[in-house]
Amino acid sequence: MASVLVVEDDQFVRSALIRHLTEASHTVRSVGTALEALREVAHVGFDVVILDLGLPDLDGAEALKMLRGITDVPVIIATARDDEAEIVRLLNDGADDYLTKPFSVEHLSARMAAVLRRSRGAAAGGEPPSRVLQVGGLSIDPLRRQAELDGTALDLTRREFDLLAFLAGRPGVVVPRKELLAEVWQQSYGDDQTIDVHLSWLRRKLGETAARPRYLHTLRGVGVKLEPPL
Repeated sequence: MASVLVVEDDQFVRSALIRHLTEASHTVRSVGTALEALREVAHVGFDVVILDLGLPDLDGAEALKMLRGITDVPVIIATARDDEAEIVRLLNDGADDYLTKPFSVEHLSARMAAVLRRSRGAAAGGEPPSRVLQVGGLSIDPLRRQAELDGTALDLTRREFDLLAFLAGRPGVVVPRKELLAEVWQQSYGDDQTIDVHLSWLRRKLGETAARPRYLHTLRGVGVKLEPPL
């Protein structure tokens, strides 16, 4: 059971989501505007937020950025927009997943389950290791969820940290994308675009690019590895 905030201004869609989630034994609160969503998140602890983009007071993409300023709660975007560039921007701005309308309740349930498994990683896979991972100038503490580069703290999202820590636990090993989806995203299927977006964002914070990598190296058609610079 999860505590879910539904942010949706279409009353028909909103009611259907509330009904489905309640029947699945989740605790559900709902609002119809971005400002109401921000107030709810600021005062109530949620396990996941389902966020529509077409809100009457503020575009959902802007609402997502504001949410990320106050909370790291997993956010699933529910949108009728299917533009690839828009989806990439949403992932870059901190969305954990997205669904394109119309979608089935089964599809929503599967995506929610994956996001919740990841956010409850300690319950699903035990406590994270206590040892600090060291790869060159990178220092990653899985237990405290802190990462530093050359002594400077890195400001990472939850998913960025999970990706970096997973790769740091296997330095120099090429990890297949399928394994990254299964272990970091807790999904047995998915789009390489999701991995690429998070790798791109993580590279920027490490001060590198795909063309001139220092730590993160992508082997086309194979996978990704983390190793210290030469």
